[in-house]
Amino acid sequence: MSSVSDLHPEEYTLEFLNERRIGDLAKRMGILVTEFSEAHIIATMPVEGNTQAFGIMHGGAYVVLGELLGSIHANMFAPEGKFAVGVDVNATHTASANQGLVTAVCAPVHLGNSMTVHDIAITDADGKRCSTVRITNFYRPLL
Repeated sequence: MSSVSDLHPEEYTLEFLNERRIGDLAKRMGILVTEFSEAHIIATMPVEGNTQAFGIMHGGAYVVLGELLGSIHANMFAPEGKFAVGVDVNATHTASANQGLVTAVCAPVHLGNSMTVHDIAITDADGKRCSTVRITNFYRPLL
């Protein structure tokens, strides 16, 4: 099996990302990557199964979705011999999804040689923004 650093962006496929790179937590949460490029990565997640006690999307679920996408994108464009690890993540929740799917669009703010910053806008089925997540990743040498 190839390590992240052995792959080039053109070798990432949706099947590869959804089967081998999203991890067990994201699979349990129903996250599905639907599109990716140097400009962005997009994924959906069902509200059902990811709610808090009042029947609305759990804020932590938004954070998991945002952190996942920022980390995948950072690793897609990691400098040779390095991989990305999250060092900071924050979120501001501005609305509450209570049904259907949410969609996250993750775009890089900075893709550097030692760190990356990504903004992730998460909207409900009606296109209303529910959460804005920001993640900073640090590139460290392969172990």
